[in-house]
Amino acid sequence: MRILISADMEGVTGVTWTGDVVPGTEGWQRFRRLFTEEVDACVEGLVASGATEVIVNEAHSSQRNLLIEDLHTSARLLTGRHKPLSMMQGIDSGVDGVVFLGYHTGAGAEGVLAHTYLENSITGVWLDGVAASEGRLNAALAAEYGVPVLMVTGDDRTCADAVSYAPSAWLVAVKECVSRYAAVCLPPAVAFSQITEAASAAMARAGRSEGVVSAHRIEVEFDASHLAEAAAVVPTVDLIGVRRVGFDAASMTDAMKAFKIVTHVAAGAIEGIYG
Repeated sequence: MRILISADMEGVTGVTWTGDVVPGTEGWQRFRRLFTEEVDACVEGLVASGATEVIVNEAHSSQRNLLIEDLHTSARLLTGRHKPLSMMQGIDSGVDGVVFLGYHTGAGAEGVLAHTYLENSITGVWLDGVAASEGRLNAALAAEYGVPVLMVTGDDRTCADAVSYAPSAWLVAVKECVSRYAAVCLPPAVAFSQITEAASAAMARAGRSEGVVSAHRIEVEFDASHLAEAAAVVPTVDLIGVRRVGFDAASMTDAMKAFKIVTHVAAGAIEGIYG
């Protein structure tokens, strides 16, 4: 059984604010170690219940955060940016299950460091008319390849969100959201233990099914009109409101590639503190 871990950082226990996750800061240096240990705890549980190969795809910011020197020896690390499927690179490689580790809620929702791709310039994303976090988008992509979401970890709001897009997944809430920048967090040792136990149990659901390719629509709302105007320059992307764009795609794979382009173009149009 080959398992993919899509590893984000905002949902790690103890992480509550910008300085914890921005590469190069003192807080990031501290929490990247805890991030690595949460990944290792997950790998431990997966391997204990039959995973023969675990691929860890770095999914946070620079995508160079995990400490490979401390990585579980049963895993391999996919690190670095500019991957065609970004957070879900490897989902098309014949894996039998995927884990969303360290995830968070989406833009416009309650949750610790909630956002969707861009940290604070997107106010909402909708997939086929439903408000969508990164988890929902990535689960839809996994479904296209017949890959089940085995487990989701993050804060309690992230786990509540996951119930709606991966109802059979094991959930581990490593912290309870108090606000966007505050949480009641589990001690790392407790979080690691719960993650290992859940990962081991979640392996019972591993196994690919027949994927279903279908058309999808994504809409994105920004916090400023010029970001929507910039994104609407992309072919197939329409300006459907002062701050909102939308586009249709023949598959979820194409939809996520287009979404990646939209967010990159919008990010390039941000001008300093005025956005």
